[in-house]
Amino acid sequence: MTGQHIQAEKVIVCEKLTKRFGDFTATDEISFEVYKGEIFGFLGANGAGKTTAMRMLCGLSAPTSGKASIAGYDVYTQTEDIKRNIGYMSQKFSLYENLTVLENIEFFGGIYGLPDEQIETKTNELLDRLGMKSESKKLVASLPLGWKQKLSFSVAVLHEPKIVFLDEPTGGVDPVTRRQFWNLIYEAADRGITVFVTTHYMDEAEYCNRISIMVDGRMEVLDSPANLKSRFGVKTMDEVFYQLARGAKRGD
Repeated sequence: MTGQHIQAEKVIVCEKLTKRFGDFTATDEISFEVYKGEIFGFLGANGAGKTTAMRMLCGLSAPTSGKASIAGYDVYTQTEDIKRNIGYMSQKFSLYENLTVLENIEFFGGIYGLPDEQIETKTNELLDRLGMKSESKKLVASLPLGWKQKLSFSVAVLHEPKIVFLDEPTGGVDPVTRRQFWNLIYEAADRGITVFVTTHYMDEAEYCNRISIMVDGRMEVLDSPANLKSRFGVKTMDEVFYQLARGAKRGD
């Protein structure tokens, strides 16, 4: 497990963060902290409030109430600063399919404000690390799904953001490719990048330093995978999730 070097620096701080849509409460007073270099899993069934919470943390949606700071910036008043200090990748990818691999890297390097020399250096490093130098002139649309995902993640951290948000990043790929993708996550965490990841694969929860599980807009549990399995008296995160879904007590 990587990330055991986690420092005490807090890069995400939430206090009673709430989002309502009319009478519906999507996130209900969630409070938590995430640390520099931590791999933080954000789990929950569809409709549990994960996407709503992530949109607030990325500065894309204003909270109804509560407080939150991302990389030291306020989610109400400093959303542009937040966007400059984070990376983002979703299952639907952020890449342009009608551009080549090289064009995508150069385009996003420019979007992130990197100087040309730095873009060139980072492009060569990235292609080398992914073993994609021979594919650099190919359209992204022609790449296998697993390669798209690895490239998309690498582009999301091209500017060395303080935090990268990953929304169901490994959906639809085989277990071997998923493991390779997680190796990239470990490398990013080792460089001090905080990884905030949503996933519905319970085996991936085991790779995180800590995980939270959302149920009906509330954060029901937050702890390391080992501690959660011990608390619920089970051997897998699947069983933890199943007990929570059935409304089992937290065992506090």
